[in-house]
Amino acid sequence: MPLWQVRPGFLPYPEAVDFMEKRVAAIAAGEARELVWLVEHPPIYTAGTSAKPEDLLEARFPVFKTGRGGQYTYHGPGQRVVYLMLDLKERGGDIRAYVRSLEEWLIRALARFGVKGELREGRVGIWVAHEGHEDKIAALGVRVRHWVSFHGISLNVAPDLGHFTGIVPCGIRGHGVTSLADLGVKASMAEADAALRAAFTEVFGAAEEA
Repeated sequence: MPLWQVRPGFLPYPEAVDFMEKRVAAIAAGEARELVWLVEHPPIYTAGTSAKPEDLLEARFPVFKTGRGGQYTYHGPGQRVVYLMLDLKERGGDIRAYVRSLEEWLIRALARFGVKGELREGRVGIWVAHEGHEDKIAALGVRVRHWVSFHGISLNVAPDLGHFTGIVPCGIRGHGVTSLADLGVKASMAEADAALRAAFTEVFGAAEEA
């Protein structure tokens, strides 16, 4: 059973990466338990392994290269980032199935707020159709080492959506971003966490408070 830990305050991105690197190594060595780590970052842009230079429109915030899959992503206040350090060997050893489970987890969490999250062919992440267009409400970026996952997902609870304009989010043009707040859902971060935890239990099984 993984541990479930909410970290208070704004976590500098390099500290998050350093922590994950060490935890993943410890899990792979059988020296630490799996961890679902919920954090919030100060405003930053991260560039995944497929990021294209032209998709960084304006470096308004610090930019960090990262080893996760995907392209440019924004993280910042009002957005819940969840880093999952899970032993995939113990969970079927299927990375594609793991990604599908992440998607199902987010869709179920959103449903608890009456929001219909959907998948779109050729577009990573969770999408919401509203007001005649489709916007992304959650992003995924995964890396696996020695069959232990790290990085994870981000859910837009109530971030400043204007902060996304410095990048082409995930390299997808022609579509925007949204959040629970933007959709009229007045959810606190704690309420979003509760929905995420309940949905996680349904998809992955129970987690224990760290």
